[in-house]
Amino acid sequence: MNLTYDEVEATRSGPLPEGYRHLRHRTLVGTGPTAMAAASDAVLEWWMHRAAGVKIVASAPRAKPGVHVDCAIGQGPLRFGAPAQVVWAEEGDRRAGLGYGTLPGHFAHGEEGFIVERDDMDDVWLTVLSFSRPARRPMRVGGSLVPVLQRVYARRCGTALRRLVGS
Repeated sequence: MNLTYDEVEATRSGPLPEGYRHLRHRTLVGTGPTAMAAASDAVLEWWMHRAAGVKIVASAPRAKPGVHVDCAIGQGPLRFGAPAQVVWAEEGDRRAGLGYGTLPGHFAHGEEGFIVERDDMDDVWLTVLSFSRPARRPMRVGGSLVPVLQRVYARRCGTALRRLVGS
């Protein structure tokens, strides 16, 4: 399937492209190499997304480029499907994460990245980075509410990952 945008991997290396709404949210999730390893696994194996309340069906148990991901967000008649494809994934001692891009049928065009990094103070951070613009009616109608919901979701991801790393 073809991605619905051209700026592939911009959440990995930046800068975020113009003409889109941008989101950047950072959350402290733990400290040390053990927290880094746990956070990396939780992001790359979809546990963070599931713990944040997103139904994930992925074509592989671990993120890597080309993996197809169907995300379902919301409840009942307000449930939205979001087909995507992993466009980048990396795993290291100090940085790990993934980015997935939108496919036809997604309510947006763009990319979302989830990056776990261990800084020089040994703190482990999750950064949610995205750029998007409306593709379907629900996102167009949502207008100014959409960025608020995206920020709420980014915070939920941070809270869920902090909980997963701590358990």
